Amino acid sequence: MSIECDNLAKCGFFIKYQETKNLACKGFINMYCKGNKMKDCKRLQYKMQHGTPPPDNMMPSGQIINE
Repeated sequence: MSIECDNLAKCGFFIKYQETKNLACKGFINMYCKGNKMKDCKRLQYKMQHGTPPPDNMMPSGQIINE
């Protein structure tokens, strides 16, 4: 049984990058969205602190993806 974040359906980062071929993004999804670092997700912390979701290009680590 795998663990998975309850917010995946509305997480801008996950929605935008779940199909990416970028290995770094896949790694973050495996660690934070579907792994044991879920409680350390800076996106969840941002939403709790600001009351709004962070930008889609903010990774769960808090880093911003420059596109």
